[in-house]
Amino acid sequence: MLRLSTSQSFDSGLERLQQRQRELTDAQERLTSGKRVSKASDDPAAAARAERAMAALSRHDASQRALEASRSVLTLTESALGEAGDLLQQVRETLIAAGNGSYSDGERVALAEKLKALRGQLLLAANRGDGAGAFLFGGQGSAAPPFIDGPGGVVFRGTSGENRVAIEEALPQSTDGSREWLAAASGNGLFETRTTSATPDQAGAWIDAGRITDPTAFFAATSPPAVVDPANLDYRITFSGSGTISIEKDGVPTALTNVPFVSGQAIEIDGMSFAVTGAPTAADQFELRLSSNSQSVFTTIDRAMAELRTPARSRSAISQGVQRALVEVDASMGALQGLRSRVGETLNRADLIEGRIREQKVTAQAERSQAEDLDMVEAISLFQNRQSGYQAALQAYASVQKLSLFQYLNT
Repeated sequence: MLRLSTSQSFDSGLERLQQRQRELTDAQERLTSGKRVSKASDDPAAAARAERAMAALSRHDASQRALEASRSVLTLTESALGEAGDLLQQVRETLIAAGNGSYSDGERVALAEKLKALRGQLLLAANRGDGAGAFLFGGQGSAAPPFIDGPGGVVFRGTSGENRVAIEEALPQSTDGSREWLAAASGNGLFETRTTSATPDQAGAWIDAGRITDPTAFFAATSPPAVVDPANLDYRITFSGSGTISIEKDGVPTALTNVPFVSGQAIEIDGMSFAVTGAPTAADQFELRLSSNSQSVFTTIDRAMAELRTPARSRSAISQGVQRALVEVDASMGALQGLRSRVGETLNRADLIEGRIREQKVTAQAERSQAEDLDMVEAISLFQNRQSGYQAALQAYASVQKLSLFQYLNT
C-alpha cells in the first residue's frame, strides 16, 4: 500500500508550482523579446536557419557599403569629366578665334595666355582627388597626383588598371585615365595628315584632316600583306614649281604623279580623301600616316600655344596649326566623352545592383523572421493559459498546506 507523507505532498506541489512559474516566465520573456528562438536550444534547426540568414544580411550590408563607395567615386569622376568637356569646348572656341585672319600677333599671344589658363584647369581636373586620399584617374593607386607636368609635357605617374570593390558584380573604385587624357586616337581616327615642310611657319598651303571615302579600299591598301609595317606606312605629298602634285607610298611613286593641282579640290588615294588649300611651293610637303593612340590633350594645347606665340607666320601656317589643333582637341574630347559614357553606364549598373541587394536583404530578413520570430497571437494565448495555470497552482498549493494533522487538531 502506497503511503504519501505530508512532506512529500508539499514538495510535489512546490515543484509543480515552480515549473508553472518557469513556464510563465519563459512565455513572458518571449512576448517581451518577440522571438520564438532566443538561443540554439530553443529550436536547433530554426536557430541554424536564422544564423544563415544573419550571415547573408551581413554580406549584403557589406556589399551595400562597397557599392556606395564605388558610386561616390564614379559620381565624382563623371563630374570631373563633365568639367573637362566644358573646358575643352572653351579651348576649341579659342582656337577657332585664333584662326581669324584679321587678328594681330599680339592678339594671338593673348589667346595663347587664355589657352594656358584653360590647360591649368584641365590638369587640375585630371588630378582631381576622390576625397579619401586617392585620385580619380590614378588607376590602381597613387600617393601623388598621377599627371605630372614636366619640361617634356604632362606624363602619367599612376599605376595602370583599376581598383574594384569586392562584391558579387565588381564595380570600379578608381579609373585609369591615362589613355583618354594622353593617348587618344590621332588624326581623324583612321589616318592623320601632317606638314613636313622645311619652313612650316612660311608655308604657302595647308592640308585638312581628311576622311575615308572607301573603307574597303583603305583597309586593303594599309593592312598586310599590302604593307609590311602599317605603323610606319607613309604617303608623302610633294609639289613642283609647275603646279603639279605627286604622291609616294613608302617611297614608291603612285598613280598620282605630276598630276595638276587645284586648291581646295579633294584628292583621293587608296580610299582616303583630303584637300590642300592655298598656293603651295616646292618647299611645301605633307604626309599621311595611320592613326596611333598617341594624342595627348596637353601636348595639343602646348603646341597650339607655341604656334600662337610665334610672330610673322603665314596665313596658311596659321590655318594649318588651327586645323590640326581642332582635330586633336576633338579627338581628346571624343575620348573623354567615351570615358564619361562608360562611367554613366556603370552608375546605371550600380543602381541595378543596389536593387538586387535590396531584394536579397528583404529575402534574408524574411527568412530570419520565419525562423525565429514569434507568432504574437499564439504567444499571447499561451501566456494567458500559463498565467491561469500558475494561479490555479498557487491556489491548489495553498489548499494542500491546510491539510496537515496539526491543522486538523487545531480545528
